[in-house]
Amino acid sequence: MSSYETTMQTQSVCGSDYQVESLKDLQQFSDPDGLAERLGISSATWPLFGVIWPSGLVLADILGLYNLDGLKILELGCGLALASLVAHGRGGDITASDHHPLARGFLRANVALNRMRPMKFSTCDWKATKTGLGKFDLIIGSDLLYEPSHPGLLASFINLHAGTTATVIIVDPGRHLQGKFTRMMEGFRFDAHARAATSAQRDARSFKGKVLTYTRTES
Repeated sequence: MSSYETTMQTQSVCGSDYQVESLKDLQQFSDPDGLAERLGISSATWPLFGVIWPSGLVLADILGLYNLDGLKILELGCGLALASLVAHGRGGDITASDHHPLARGFLRANVALNRMRPMKFSTCDWKATKTGLGKFDLIIGSDLLYEPSHPGLLASFINLHAGTTATVIIVDPGRHLQGKFTRMMEGFRFDAHARAATSAQRDARSFKGKVLTYTRTES
């Protein structure tokens, strides 16, 4: 029996509504067996996976319009995985991934709420060098760069799982680590492009950050 509270919400993305079960608020916490603690997830960061952030909404909007045909897609640090739900609902070949011990269960619940077929999920530690995930054409994520170690860990993990021709889309709210991350991605032969939030994203999604895109092509 869980000791945290949840709530239901409806999120509209590109004209379609998605039902999402989330944590009630950021005061929720439950780690009776110490599993999250052993994974390095503190009580302060424990609930962050379980709410939908503006960056996640922007990423979902992007996936709602992106041409997914023939792409193998990976979402990193998916949390409630709204972007993955959108891609999955559009027929995309997507794998959602997160380090949090409850992410898989919330994903299954939300897939069922939206009457979708089962979605692939992987528990991922960015420090791992062998995951069995394989290579991807498109790697996505939102609000991932909030610890000093994250740029290096994330860039290295992406490099391991990006195909020789690949695109990476990271929606970042502006946590001041994107410069370091971009330099590391460039070191892995990715070309970088950053654009500021559009007026629509600022108004509709309360998002003031940047959309970071990295591309690598086989030489």
